[in-house]
Amino acid sequence: MIYNHSDYYIAPQDYLESEKISLIKHEYTDGQVYQISAGRSDAHVTIALNLSVTLRYHLRGTKYRVFMADMKAQIEDINRYFYPDIMVTNNPRDKEYKYFKRYPCLIVEVLSDATEAYDRGKKFSDYRELDSLQEYVLISQDVMSVDCFRRNEKGRWELFPYVRGDEVYLESVDLRFDIADIYEDVPLIVDSMP
Repeated sequence: MIYNHSDYYIAPQDYLESEKISLIKHEYTDGQVYQISAGRSDAHVTIALNLSVTLRYHLRGTKYRVFMADMKAQIEDINRYFYPDIMVTNNPRDKEYKYFKRYPCLIVEVLSDATEAYDRGKKFSDYRELDSLQEYVLISQDVMSVDCFRRNEKGRWELFPYVRGDEVYLESVDLRFDIADIYEDVPLIVDSMP
């Protein structure tokens, strides 16, 4: 969720420098800095960790790099910096950037009640400005549900939804896994119902 909107323009360079020493993470939208919410739930952190470990293990020894939570994605064309829950890049140009990445092929957000509308709407719209982005994945933390938006050969985004019992396929990194794997140790709403 977004809090604390500043009332004056901040240059991207100033934002990046201040973010290096800040104890609180902020996202950046065209000159405005927004504090992002802290205190992720157990489910949120566990899901992100489970998928990050799966991705890291699958991609070990390749040109792909997996980043979790504290690495910014830069959308240069529209002057944005976001902190995705998980980001994967395979572009060698990203090695030049120590505090952000410009060319992710995969971005994952774990949804919460406070962020779901934003992650599905405006944030996804902004992420679509990244020419390198091939997949945008949204994961529910309450029920087994993964929405994978994949850019097709015509540049259009297609939805590939996955639910309990499905095998999830992330084409951008050629990874297949049982959806239950990323929900390991996560209490789900449906599991607590009579």
